[in-house]
Amino acid sequence: MGAWKQLLTEDVIVTPFEVNKGFSFSRAEFTDTNVQINRLLAVSASWTENQNTTGEAGGGSGTEYQVLVYNSIKTLYYSNFLSSSRGDIPASQSLLPGEDTAGDVFFGPSTSTGRYENYLQTTLTQSRFFPTGSATASVVSIPSRLYGDYILPTSFRYQATVGSSFTAYDDGNGNLLALAASGSIIKDEKVGDIIYPQGMAIFTNQDLALKGITQTDTANVAFSSSYTMYESQWKATIEESEFNFTQNPSCIGVANSSAGGGAEGYGISIYGLSAYGATSLDDNFFSALTDRETSTGGAGALILPFTTGSYFQPYVTTIGLYDDNQELLAVGKLSQPYPLSRTTDTTFYINIDR
Repeated sequence: MGAWKQLLTEDVIVTPFEVNKGFSFSRAEFTDTNVQINRLLAVSASWTENQNTTGEAGGGSGTEYQVLVYNSIKTLYYSNFLSSSRGDIPASQSLLPGEDTAGDVFFGPSTSTGRYENYLQTTLTQSRFFPTGSATASVVSIPSRLYGDYILPTSFRYQATVGSSFTAYDDGNGNLLALAASGSIIKDEKVGDIIYPQGMAIFTNQDLALKGITQTDTANVAFSSSYTMYESQWKATIEESEFNFTQNPSCIGVANSSAGGGAEGYGISIYGLSAYGATSLDDNFFSALTDRETSTGGAGALILPFTTGSYFQPYVTTIGLYDDNQELLAVGKLSQPYPLSRTTDTTFYINIDR
């Protein structure tokens, strides 16, 4: 015997909420299997000149070719900033329609260098510098399983010691700045860029020891992740006329003729479901119950009398969520049994985070 309540779309509310978690890792932890932060050196050179690899041995994404790292970050994040640190403005043409397409006249430049998506991290005009010619850059790559949806702005710190100590922080607008003076780097000088939703910190300032900060064993990276979770809430309203019979197997008894009296005076021995070789109150159980009553001349299973009275009040202990195929998806246990009202509707709220 099942007890089902059909839920409609209006009974379900999905609410997103953002959670944050802070992390801090030393160099010795970069290659741990549950961390895998990679530091990469990017070198501007031709493939025939340089086929050296870079990266944390056994950590992060493993080793990569230095030339390919350089070309990748150049294309993805700096292609609009190669001729201007403020970025090339996308140019477009204007159309003066003619009598037909052959008569259309276009005004303005036909090509544009500022047509690429470089993942700008602010609506402000962003300044980026990328070294060209014989140059290098450094990358700290954080895996998505650590930063979630994105690195929380203003939470990133990278500290490295190469001769002297150097610490970079982000300003919340995608810029990496020096926390304090170090060598020829002055305080708050821009040293690179950070791409929050991709976990990429790129150091491009040529006054930095770019090779050293990707190879030193004295390093630490700290940041906070941001991840959007979704809370699904199901509302199940039990009307006063619904679910007014218990599903608890202890309500089943067996007529015991040894108790004396006629048919109406039979005593009740509580055997539960196991007396019938059943594990649930399903159709098979009640079929077995009927067969026993027939074979014993009526001395079979009985529902305990107090459960059939008008004042009997079932208690709810467990709520299950099923799909359209009646397959169990989730089970909710109440902290204590809750009585169903005989006079008013009772509403249960089931919350699941995912």
